[in-house]
Amino acid sequence: MIARQPSIGIVGAGMSGLCQAIMLRQAGITDVTIYEKSHEVGGTWRDNTYPGLSCDVPSRFYQYTFAIDPDWTKRFSPGGEIFDYLRWATDEYGLRDVIRFGVTVTGAAYQDGRWRLTTAAGETVWHDFLICATGVLRELAMPDIDGLADFNGPVMHSARFDHGADLAGKRVAVIGTGSTGVQLVCGLADSVDRLELYQRSAQWILPLPNPSYRGWTSALHRRLPVLDRIAYRGYHEAFEFFAGALVRPGWRRRVLSAVCRANLRTVRDPELRRRLTPDYQPMCRRLVISGGFYSAVQRANVHLVDTAIDRVTAHGIVTADGTLHELDAIVLATGFDAHAFMRPMTLVGQDGITIDQLWETGPRAHLGVGLPGFPNFFMLLGPHSPVGNYSLTAVAEAQAGHITRWIQRWRDCEFDTVTPTRNATDEFNADMNAAMPNTVWATGCTSWYLGADGTPELWPWTPNAYRQRLAQMPHLDDYDVHTALRGTRTP
Repeated sequence: MIARQPSIGIVGAGMSGLCQAIMLRQAGITDVTIYEKSHEVGGTWRDNTYPGLSCDVPSRFYQYTFAIDPDWTKRFSPGGEIFDYLRWATDEYGLRDVIRFGVTVTGAAYQDGRWRLTTAAGETVWHDFLICATGVLRELAMPDIDGLADFNGPVMHSARFDHGADLAGKRVAVIGTGSTGVQLVCGLADSVDRLELYQRSAQWILPLPNPSYRGWTSALHRRLPVLDRIAYRGYHEAFEFFAGALVRPGWRRRVLSAVCRANLRTVRDPELRRRLTPDYQPMCRRLVISGGFYSAVQRANVHLVDTAIDRVTAHGIVTADGTLHELDAIVLATGFDAHAFMRPMTLVGQDGITIDQLWETGPRAHLGVGLPGFPNFFMLLGPHSPVGNYSLTAVAEAQAGHITRWIQRWRDCEFDTVTPTRNATDEFNADMNAAMPNTVWATGCTSWYLGADGTPELWPWTPNAYRQRLAQMPHLDDYDVHTALRGTRTP
């Protein structure tokens, strides 16, 4: 039988969307269109440009295995360097001719065995498969602070940093103490007159140094590419060790906890140390990686404010004790809606079911990539993906390979539509919930990992177990797989 050529629509030209497009084309699937609402590729690494930005996964592990870059400058790459890498990969694999920039997909509906996409410009396009690669950290989470719009100076979210605002020698507030807030403190402390860090709750900090690579390192890696594979494998093993501490109690968790607690003891002032001490176990939230935060927060011009914010006035922030903190600029390190996924894009599956109906009690998926009732639809970095302190490029590659194998089977006429069953999806989620009490995320803290019911929504086993699960031949009993001719499940 002659192989069919499927038409694939990918929403998003960030790290995961580019990965999927490259892997599809490597498999000989060429009718691929990427819809990107912005003017350039890169996703979060395009949008985030704030001072101090860096990846908290080592450079030689945060890259595609099929597109190795020997020229990283630091162990943990500056954000701009990753943005450059993604642009290089786009050009290296000739993707610009399949990307439609400046096109926002506002809705998608499954009709007559295909996906109908609608754009903000009113255009309608059709594809056999739809893949949402819209990312995890995309929809800004803006704080509900009374009077924020009344402030006289610049107010900016970290993902929309205003480089036109001159902060040198100014009084600046950073609201938020996650990874972004920590990096902003390190990036701004040297240049501003006074930096106030507004902390609602303290974070545990893992002190990993970020040395620069010497010039000869790149030349050596270009000459001996095997060194990149060795480095990738080494970091893979290190992160598997780390993941073991996250998903089950034992000595690994105790070791990493001890390292975080020892790092906290480098804060000399006992009172400041007390205020920086979290009231939950290390790693219950996404662990912050920083070799310089505790040094920065102890600078004379950096001040920790852990009194709640009451309101903002034209001149600054008023805390709950009535104190007015006069300021020149406010930076919001308040993160993202990690549960939005493809939304606000509307998604309508088989028999008219909408994504909001399916997710009425919270985002749920099968293996993080499929949704019951949504045939020939896949997600990258969807619900339950291993998105803790791990390389998301590795997760995206595993998912993209899984999706590519399904599409290859369609191309070989093995089926016309595939969707995970609701029973399989429910069983998958039940298995995860049963395993969750062993994880550190369930030890008692608030975080963006938690769903509406307070249960963590992450893959509760190691990343290696996830890759192995995706690489296995799928159990067809877990899927509704149909052909147009028979309308029955394939054997």
